[in-house]
Amino acid sequence: MSGKYRLFTVVTLVFLVLDQVTKIWVVRNLEYQRDEIQIIDGWFSLVHAQNKGAAFGFMSNNDNAMVFFAVFTLIAVGVLGQMLREMESNETLQIWGVSLVASGALGNAIDRAHKQSVTDFLRVYTEHPSLQPWLIENFRTYEWPSFNVADAAIVVGLALFMVDYLFFQKEEEELPSDPPEKMLDEG
Repeated sequence: MSGKYRLFTVVTLVFLVLDQVTKIWVVRNLEYQRDEIQIIDGWFSLVHAQNKGAAFGFMSNNDNAMVFFAVFTLIAVGVLGQMLREMESNETLQIWGVSLVASGALGNAIDRAHKQSVTDFLRVYTEHPSLQPWLIENFRTYEWPSFNVADAAIVVGLALFMVDYLFFQKEEEELPSDPPEKMLDEG
């Protein structure tokens, strides 16, 4: 197994296991929509939520959502596999990005296949007296929708793609559209 496939396998499995273990812990230890463990008072806590849709509850009331998510996940994993095959072994940031996105897609797919919803438990919010009213006025909420390790892995993976593209990809040399003048003079 080449280095890129070994790195992909390790990163994907580590984050997939981390995602599943944390979700199992939440389901077993936090009562659904009741319990909350404060981690950073007024900013971050652990809760137990179930999301039948995608990000921000998108498609949560759609009867065909599970079929859509299954097909989308299969396509996404296929595309990620093709991207990995085309990558060079030294494209470490890209390999990490593909691995994290794959682990997140698979982690949430396991939840959907198992119970037709995804366990979310990371709650980011604010009770700051000047921020909360401003957020409510401008965004109609003072908290980010609850999410999980798989969601975070997808976001970080996509961010790694962006960082690699913006800061580390060499610009491809463009072929001149017109032949060099020297060649024109010789003809």
